[in-house]
Amino acid sequence: MSGLTKRSPEWTGFQESRPYGPKYDLRTDFVMVYGIGADLPERIEGWKRAGYTIHLMTGVSWGQYQDYLYGRFDGRDHWDEAQTDREGKHLLHGKDVPYMVPTISFAEYLATYIKTAIDCGAEAIHMEEPEYWAQSGYSEAFKREWLNYYGEEWIPPHSSPDAQYRASKLKAALYYRTLDRICSQMKEYSLVTYGRTVRFYVPTHSLINYTQWRIVSPEALLVSMPSCDGFIAQIWTGTARTANVYKGVRRERTFETAYLEYGIMQELTRGTGRDMWFLHDPIEDNPRYAWNDYRKNYRATVVASLLHPGVSRYEVCPWPRRVFEGSYPKEDGTGKETIPGDYATVLLTVMNVLRDMHNHEEEAGDSGGRAPYTTGIGLCLANSAMYQRGDVIAEGEDRQSFKYDGTGAPGSLSAEQQELLDWSAFYGLALPLVKKGIPLRPVQLDNILTFPGYLEGYRVLMLSYEFMKPEHPGIHQAIGQWVREGGVLIYAGDGSDPFHGVREWWNRGAGSRTYDRPEEHLFESLGLGRNPEEGEYPVGDGAVIYIQVSPAALSRSEEGAQRVCAGVRRALELRGEAGDYKESGALRIKRGPYVIARALDETDSTSATVLEGRFIDLFEADLPVRNGVELKPGEDCLLYDLNGAGKPALTGEPEILVSSSRIRDERREAGRLVFVSESPAGMTVSTRIRCSAPPRRAVAGGSQPADVRFDPDTGTLLVRYPGDPEGAQVELEW
Repeated sequence: MSGLTKRSPEWTGFQESRPYGPKYDLRTDFVMVYGIGADLPERIEGWKRAGYTIHLMTGVSWGQYQDYLYGRFDGRDHWDEAQTDREGKHLLHGKDVPYMVPTISFAEYLATYIKTAIDCGAEAIHMEEPEYWAQSGYSEAFKREWLNYYGEEWIPPHSSPDAQYRASKLKAALYYRTLDRICSQMKEYSLVTYGRTVRFYVPTHSLINYTQWRIVSPEALLVSMPSCDGFIAQIWTGTARTANVYKGVRRERTFETAYLEYGIMQELTRGTGRDMWFLHDPIEDNPRYAWNDYRKNYRATVVASLLHPGVSRYEVCPWPRRVFEGSYPKEDGTGKETIPGDYATVLLTVMNVLRDMHNHEEEAGDSGGRAPYTTGIGLCLANSAMYQRGDVIAEGEDRQSFKYDGTGAPGSLSAEQQELLDWSAFYGLALPLVKKGIPLRPVQLDNILTFPGYLEGYRVLMLSYEFMKPEHPGIHQAIGQWVREGGVLIYAGDGSDPFHGVREWWNRGAGSRTYDRPEEHLFESLGLGRNPEEGEYPVGDGAVIYIQVSPAALSRSEEGAQRVCAGVRRALELRGEAGDYKESGALRIKRGPYVIARALDETDSTSATVLEGRFIDLFEADLPVRNGVELKPGEDCLLYDLNGAGKPALTGEPEILVSSSRIRDERREAGRLVFVSESPAGMTVSTRIRCSAPPRRAVAGGSQPADVRFDPDTGTLLVRYPGDPEGAQVELEW
């Protein structure tokens, strides 16, 4: 008996809690049937009949778990396991839906329902959003877990930075324990019962978002969990529109934030062999925006994700029913409206382009093979950033407990409290480079020890312990080796972070092996002494640049942003690579025939970014052909390059280039092209085909004439016809 079976590719998928519906049947490779209610077998069967590979997704920290809460599962009330803040209030995701303390009992409860999904043939399980709010930690269940974990009585997390740090480390460990237990147990169950493997994935927000929203999650810990097969990066408009500060201005920066979020998630699994899907959401959980707002921000997140070529798998939509059947406010405030037909077509085009992305590698450099941007620049970020995010409002002040999701905050915050909420210490280092068109990569600091060679390819690293801490001294040995081999480390910090004093390895040694702050150990290991002066220091074949300033201060002014960029410029000069520092008004990449670009705003220039060539515009419903594209600051594009390298020369045979449907069963006969087009019902499909002349006959779905428009200048044909999830046969004759 073997549990290993060959499986179909799973490049794209979506999640849906409703039974099968033809209007939101996106024709992806797999569907994540959401929730573990009594109707789960029926819902699985409906999607299975539609031809899908079946996954299950359910919340590991919250869900419709009232039978557990109210004692119907095991005869004991479990409300003592609800996450609770210091005022005794439960943190809720909805009525009777608290965020849970992940106890062993709760893990056993979830396991009973996951068995049902495996019994119904689910091939993969997604345990989503292991989330523990930073301001919680006051429930009776958590106090018990503290005693078991630390061997001492519980300490209120708000009582000191050390208590907050230790509470958060425990929260991450509890969710690691729960996921490891469930995944291992259910993998064994599937093999013993059915002789087949089942995969386990963790859909999770980015480390950047969880830190800013003050949520603790295992994140990098899960990369070392044998039973975890990968992740979904839950990044979308709702996370990326969270305001941050650049040059002293606090506002939404959806593209830049999404770019950094997708970047840290790409780094989470780079070189590990684990799967990663990037998520996009055409709307978001907040239903108060109009379609134009959703559209603008969706485009920004899609473009941001495609600028990270290390990932080519995508969750193309959570909850497609709410996208294609839901109603949202009109611009003029006169009521609500469903999705405009043309925008539905655009979404389907993008979703099918995403499914094609794995077929294409990034084209490196310009025609001379030179890198067009300043590559190899990283900003370190560690799990421990989440451990420093407790209450924003200080003890004794007029305070209120709130779950910050980027949409609201207490109105009485001081400037210092607002800066903490905005997490300006991180963005003060990150945004200046992204805004200058430098493709900064967030670096998962926790992976440095786990994966040898993880820092290969980086020339300059920025690091600060003012918003996170190193969890192992060996990290400094790895950084030291990287510097001595030619890397340049930029360290920014003034030692003012109160979390330097938490009980950790750097201050728990004996005698001379005790350090007040972790960077003292870093500097000493680099041969600079514990407290060097601000400045530049050669170390082996590399160097260290020490900027003795709080990184949060760098977010407050233009001078702060300039200082960050100047540091990177100087670092490359120290490497003898001064000519490699290149600022740009845009971030751009080419992946096969696809050109993805974003013209950056908040720059000194107001000129447009010009893309020369002949392109199909994939963000428009009728897939128009454009001779050159100009992007104003703040605009983006997703294009198909008609003259791109690698395209076969026109031979006279028609060739399907792009479609808002999934194409199968292509057949070319003498003067004839036939294919089957799968798309949700009630939608209009657009397909652009390269051909030498307009067809004399074009039908779709039997005998219905298709709408065709031939462009003799580009030798392309636009064909439009109604969508059909079972497949509409399209016939073109010349």
